[in-house]
Amino acid sequence: MTSEYNENQIQVLEGLEAVRKRPGMYIGSTSSKGLHHLVYEIVDNAVDEALAGYCDTIEIIIHPDNSISVQDNGRGIPIGIHPQKGIPAVEVVFTVLHAGGKFGGGGYKVSGGLHGVGASVVNALSESLIVQVHTEGKVYDQTYERGNVLKPLTEIGETQKRGTFVHFKPDSEIFEETEYQYDILRQRFREMAYLNKGLRIILKDTRPEREKEKEFYYEGGIKEFVAYINKNKDPLPGSAFYAEGQKEGVAVEIAFQYNDGYVENLYSFVNNINTTEGGTHVSGFKSAITKTLNDYGRKMNILKENDKNLSGDDVREGITTVISIKIEDPQFEGQTKTKLGNSEARGAVESILSEQLTYHLEQNPSMAKVILEKALTAARARDAARKARELVRRKNVLESNSLPGKLADCSEKDPEKSEVYLVEGDSAGGSAKSARSRQTQAILPLRGKIMNVEKARLDKILANEEIKAMITAFGAGISDDFDIAKLRYHKIIIMTDADVDGAHIRTLLLTFMYRYLKQLIETGKVYIAQPPLYKVEKSKKVHYVYNEKQLEKLLEEIGREGITMQRYKGLGEMNPDQLWDTTMNPETRTLVRVELDDAIAAEDIFTKLMGDKVEPRREFIQEYGRYVKNLDI
Repeated sequence: MTSEYNENQIQVLEGLEAVRKRPGMYIGSTSSKGLHHLVYEIVDNAVDEALAGYCDTIEIIIHPDNSISVQDNGRGIPIGIHPQKGIPAVEVVFTVLHAGGKFGGGGYKVSGGLHGVGASVVNALSESLIVQVHTEGKVYDQTYERGNVLKPLTEIGETQKRGTFVHFKPDSEIFEETEYQYDILRQRFREMAYLNKGLRIILKDTRPEREKEKEFYYEGGIKEFVAYINKNKDPLPGSAFYAEGQKEGVAVEIAFQYNDGYVENLYSFVNNINTTEGGTHVSGFKSAITKTLNDYGRKMNILKENDKNLSGDDVREGITTVISIKIEDPQFEGQTKTKLGNSEARGAVESILSEQLTYHLEQNPSMAKVILEKALTAARARDAARKARELVRRKNVLESNSLPGKLADCSEKDPEKSEVYLVEGDSAGGSAKSARSRQTQAILPLRGKIMNVEKARLDKILANEEIKAMITAFGAGISDDFDIAKLRYHKIIIMTDADVDGAHIRTLLLTFMYRYLKQLIETGKVYIAQPPLYKVEKSKKVHYVYNEKQLEKLLEEIGREGITMQRYKGLGEMNPDQLWDTTMNPETRTLVRVELDDAIAAEDIFTKLMGDKVEPRREFIQEYGRYVKNLDI
């Protein structure tokens, strides 16, 4: 390992213009998401020092004014004069876009910060930024304002420490909101610590009345990550496995554990980047585990001569897997650039997993028996599910007789302009059918509560009439057969009553979509309608109010005397005109789009709320119940 890291390793690709004009191009958005992204960019630079073997502790502090500081104990950003730019290298890193030690300059072998835009973009979008470098016994300090140098790099003292300290305050002229959410940062840094075993990440919130501190440190790395994801499930005893190795310049870590559920949970990372679309490393894992378990099953006669080979779906039913690889030059593809394309990654993962899993199964025959018995049961259920799936698979869209009888379809044939309302009960369904715009709005009434898919296999799920009606109406299939190109409506709107039962039905529907139609959520096709809670009338003027806060505000404005107020218990209480005006008219309605920002957090919540274990559900409700009047995901 070379420790050479100085001004010559900083490669300059282009200047820093346009970031303040078009911040969304660099950090995705100027909403809360972009605000938190600033922290990740600075922390990613510190993690790169950890990957290179020079840093083992990172401390992040949220200050009372919602500024952020990040301190690492790495080598410190170089302070020597840059050969091309004639200014200190640290200044180049913070003022020139695409400048860093990650572009073939020899600074880093493996890097998580993909584009090297991190520090300069954070600087450009901060009203103030201070960087301090502790190196070779001295402390150097530089101050910026909105990307411009306010104070040149200055030696300000001596130190025994080493590393980089960055303190920045996001610019309120750029961001819609500047308040940091501790829970969002906590989730991200927990994941980061799992992926880098032995790295200590400390997160502190020092805002008054919100003081918190959490330290993340996992000696077991992704082994502990898998246990964390499975914590609200019932793991199969003896089914945990871990492999690591290096091949063709690819460092590979794989951990998995089976639980008694039916859903596969697989999370993959390349240089700490979450590859949500998978890629070659995931393909390598899938082919290796399927082949290895089949080979072992045949060799030990657990799979009999007449048995078919187990499919990938069979061997991965109920498995929770984390794959983490480190590679020098990752090639990403796919719509969101989160799909790995490097062919050598597939070979490395296949080879390391096959060899180490084969050895492990031979040493632990009881584990092999548990996994193969589960896979054989899954194979039998898969046959039943295949037959059920064929019954509900969407036929040609023009064959309207293949649509469920209770669906009131729209006349529009362009899915882009079509939407379907999922409505609970016949009375609300009747109101919605009368209220709708027949051209573009379809109504699918659902009777009662659909089954909880968290506790059932696919064959049982597909026997449920309400679920069959949804799959047939949507027209895109289910699970592995799902094809979003065949989707008949580009807005799927869940419209339930604003009460506890309505919230439960909404959660059941979202659980089904998350587990078996996940692409609907990933592509932003699922929405939640917001019916009003109250109708307030005064002097013949009608006001619709959607939450308690709005009600208080309205009553302060119009006064409390001479009003009539109705609290809606259900959608069926509204006449069609009221339902149209408040909840269904695209000009006046409010829809909440269901987003999937963090699959691991979503997985955790769905398992807590809908899984078999009562204790995690009780803890969740105790923790968050006091913050909300109407619990929703």
